[in-house]
Amino acid sequence: MRTAMGVWRWRRNPLRRKTDLVEAWVAFAALLCVLLVAPAVGWVVGVQVDGTLQRAAHEQRQERHLVAAVVLQPVPKAAADASAEPSAQQTAPRRTQVVASWTAPDGTRHEGTVPAAAEPPRPGEPFRMWTDASGRLVGQPLAPTAAAFHAGVAGLAATVGAAALAETVRRLVVRRLMHRRYARLDRAWAAAWRDWGRAGAGS
Repeated sequence: MRTAMGVWRWRRNPLRRKTDLVEAWVAFAALLCVLLVAPAVGWVVGVQVDGTLQRAAHEQRQERHLVAAVVLQPVPKAAADASAEPSAQQTAPRRTQVVASWTAPDGTRHEGTVPAAAEPPRPGEPFRMWTDASGRLVGQPLAPTAAAFHAGVAGLAATVGAAALAETVRRLVVRRLMHRRYARLDRAWAAAWRDWGRAGAGS
């Protein structure tokens, strides 16, 4: 509102300089960008990111399967990185690992070192874990709610970024206008000071 009033105040003011009007209109344009353009940019980005993540989450749910596994034995900490089947290894910092066996969705049997599902792990204890169709250990698929949350964060970040860009441009324009005003003032003083105080010089 103050920006709009500033534009109106400088519209017919006899003291108005050209740079004053330009500055007021730039501020008004920046305000419109913050209130209208930035939210629109954030909405578009959020929709695009949500669509991409939801498709990825759907593909992960199609490709990843929750299978039943059985603990065969705990893995000593000194040998926590060893595995009977290298493809079954998974990075799990500071977590107890066990040797387990499981049946993949394609019917093949697997045995390898995996993170323990419970503490402390006990031989013969069943648990469930995520694998692909061939039985290789994978992470849990992305949940639709998590995808929507990440999309919302991306949209919010885009909104803030667009608003910050508009404000940055406004500040740069105002700074440039201020430099022009000071340069004109310096030239005016340079032209006037030589005649300052002289009779008939109009000073």
